[in-house]
Amino acid sequence: MVWPFSSPTSRPAVGLALQGGGAHGAYTWGVLDALLEAGRFRFDAISGTSAGAMNALALADGWMRGGAEGAREALAAFWRAVGTQLPFEQWLVGTTESPGLAPGLRALMHWTRLFSPYQLNPLGLNPLRDVLAAQIDFERLRRRDAPRLFIAATHAGTGRLRLFANEELSVNAALASACLPTLHQAVMIDGEPYWDGGYSANPALFPLLRSGTADLLVVALSPMDHGSVPVTAEDIRTRALEFSFNAGFLREATLLAEASAEARRSRFAFGRLERRLRALRTHLIDAHDDLG
Repeated sequence: MVWPFSSPTSRPAVGLALQGGGAHGAYTWGVLDALLEAGRFRFDAISGTSAGAMNALALADGWMRGGAEGAREALAAFWRAVGTQLPFEQWLVGTTESPGLAPGLRALMHWTRLFSPYQLNPLGLNPLRDVLAAQIDFERLRRRDAPRLFIAATHAGTGRLRLFANEELSVNAALASACLPTLHQAVMIDGEPYWDGGYSANPALFPLLRSGTADLLVVALSPMDHGSVPVTAEDIRTRALEFSFNAGFLREATLLAEASAEARRSRFAFGRLERRLRALRTHLIDAHDDLG
């Protein structure tokens, strides 16, 4: 049975923007599970980066298989699979100071500052590849009746954003979105190298506007205001990475807010874009208070 992702119902359509954030992506899973359980919304389009991309793919694939309950099951299955993969702590944990990090992995994280993944992992092994291949049906997501997906990656040669839409989705596209260059070799797609999408868009917002959504829900994992200055070397490195991953999102969010305000001030809205900007409502779920 085909479950229409955005069937005409009284439920409001929402465009989802899902940030990346390693293990904190499990927080987004909890948010999505609650929204799906409530059954009050339908999701017309989803933009995701890194862990946010994984949540987007699992949600959409599960919905195609079994509606809201199928999406909940797919998200739970994906994160269970991630949790059983010990090497995934490299992807999920970004600091050697994290409590509970196994000593061996703590040492490995230290070595990533001294050697590149081309030296430490010359075969380019990544356990996420097997999890994605087992959990996500990319052929199904490439179908025309699939929800609209926008998966962000960053070109490793130019720094430009690359958005993978439904027809381009693959295991490699998903891996590119979550490719931290200190841990993994660049992911090659059509002869081009890609790194984590967070360097260019975390996540991309304008594709959701172009898709026609009137309500945009952002699930933010990166702190918007840290409130303190880091003083240890580890904390400084972490803060610099967080700033890097937030920069593109903050620029795009600011531009979108200014464009929307300008469209509302105008007496006339002749074009489709102006009408969409006038109607746009943006909502934010900020994980910072919950995650600390």
